[in-house]
Amino acid sequence: MTPPSTRLVAAAPRWRLPDPIDEGAARALSAELHLPLALGRMLLARGVTAGAPARAHLRPLLTALHPPESLPDLDRAADRVEAAITDGETILVHGDYDVDGIAGTALLAGWLRRLGGRVHPWVPHRLRDGYDLGPSGVARAREVGASLIVTVDCGIVAHDAVATAREAGIDVVVTDHHTPADTLPDAVAVVNPNRTDRPAPEGVLCGTGVAFKLVQLLARRRGIAFEDLLPDLDLVALATIADLVPLTGDNRVLVRYGLRALERTRRPGLRALMKVVEMPDGEVGAGQVGFRLAPRINALGRLDEPVDAVTLLLTHDPDEARRLAEKAETVNRARREEDRRTLDEVLCRLESDYDPDRDFGVVVDGEGWHPGVIGIVASRVVERIHRPVVLLARNGDRARGSGRSVPGFHLHAALGRCAALLHRFGGHRQAAGLDLDCSRIDDFRAAFNAVARADLEGTDLRPEIRADLQLELPAADLDLAHLFRHLGPHGMGNPRPVFWSCGLTVRGTPREVGTGHLKLRLEQGGATRDAIGFGLVERHDPARLIGRTVDAVYHLEVNEYRGRRTPQLRLLDLRVPDGAER
Repeated sequence: MTPPSTRLVAAAPRWRLPDPIDEGAARALSAELHLPLALGRMLLARGVTAGAPARAHLRPLLTALHPPESLPDLDRAADRVEAAITDGETILVHGDYDVDGIAGTALLAGWLRRLGGRVHPWVPHRLRDGYDLGPSGVARAREVGASLIVTVDCGIVAHDAVATAREAGIDVVVTDHHTPADTLPDAVAVVNPNRTDRPAPEGVLCGTGVAFKLVQLLARRRGIAFEDLLPDLDLVALATIADLVPLTGDNRVLVRYGLRALERTRRPGLRALMKVVEMPDGEVGAGQVGFRLAPRINALGRLDEPVDAVTLLLTHDPDEARRLAEKAETVNRARREEDRRTLDEVLCRLESDYDPDRDFGVVVDGEGWHPGVIGIVASRVVERIHRPVVLLARNGDRARGSGRSVPGFHLHAALGRCAALLHRFGGHRQAAGLDLDCSRIDDFRAAFNAVARADLEGTDLRPEIRADLQLELPAADLDLAHLFRHLGPHGMGNPRPVFWSCGLTVRGTPREVGTGHLKLRLEQGGATRDAIGFGLVERHDPARLIGRTVDAVYHLEVNEYRGRRTPQLRLLDLRVPDGAER
């Protein structure tokens, strides 16, 4: 289904322009650190004003990691796992079917085997088993004769399943990072940095990050040097980037070293996947992980057999690795088609049903939608309307939903205020999943909208672009692009630098490339730069930009074509002072 020509147009973002930089402070910081002035200005713009924090930001070190014992219950979890290994018990490592749960399952299962454990890694199938630790997970533990279940990236609200397991004589250790309920499950240990009764100093680790802390403690107890764990940071980086947790604190350290581990990963599965997606040899960036590797693993986990995704990360067989990597690519192509079909249908529905003055929280339901893609589609819809969105895939008399939020709206807490209408829900501030009866969809739609209205009414519901520094176009060169790579890795909590330039002249003939992408050339002070803005044709007619003067906010990147490297502006938005927007 193709949306009508009057389809929703993404709202024009508001710009938050930078305050003037204190040049004296920037020069002093640059001199203290022996850095170029431009980098000193950027650090100052990001609120890093002193030498020691600046050094830690530019060069995060493994010695800065918090000790694993700072996580609540980690000692108890390690005690129970060690006892299971010593006594020859069978351990079921129970993950989740997203990248975080799959990577964490592979990491923990691999290490428990290395420590001598009898381990069965298992991830529930989204359609057959549902999400989280549930009846299928307990049944699987019984089937393999496990006396201990260790969860990864799930379990924090699985009270009934934990109780059922314990009644069957199966202990449960929960390791998770999602938001806890008012009470914790009655497990042997509940390891979660977001426990309100014992918050951890690490901040928001992903599920694989929590599992790594458990591995770190177990390895140390066995006298294994921390350096022996570094190759496994490839999985921690993969999961941390894919799960969109803030790249600050421990996460920043783990991802910095994890990207290095990815560059030389010993995992045949990851090497095969890198080959399939045609990643170049050499340095691996967070963007390559988030947009090339993670979606393929996610596709296997959400649309196909998640056990294949775990096997891809665990196998030592190059032939099996190649076969599974090629399968991941095939499934991901199907996922993209399903994404497009579902998004088109949702946008068509919103064309007639959505009223921005009425709808502060949007709930759309549909028959035949794949539960594995609706979270991704919900993110696309949020990008367009900048409202919290829940999509519900109806199947018989039940519906499974995925939600995505906007800054300033705590999605998990909002669902908690609608809990009487739901069978269950889980997640965190920005993303969540839920189940409910189809007969309650209309009531949930009204309740969710009322909660969102109460929290968001009177706020400016547009996306915001925060510029870090004003820049003259001649300064946007290759040297500057390379220099600012030292601020990475970039992602949630540490976004790529955003520059603002005003008074740029459009040269030549702007054009549309691909589907809705704006390609043009900008000039200022004798310097010209190529620029591309994804999706900007929707708001800027290329023909009306010819010869205009524009202001721009953008990332500065390096474009490589036929061996030639040139600076390029990745446009986030344009403003035309004389009103040439569409």
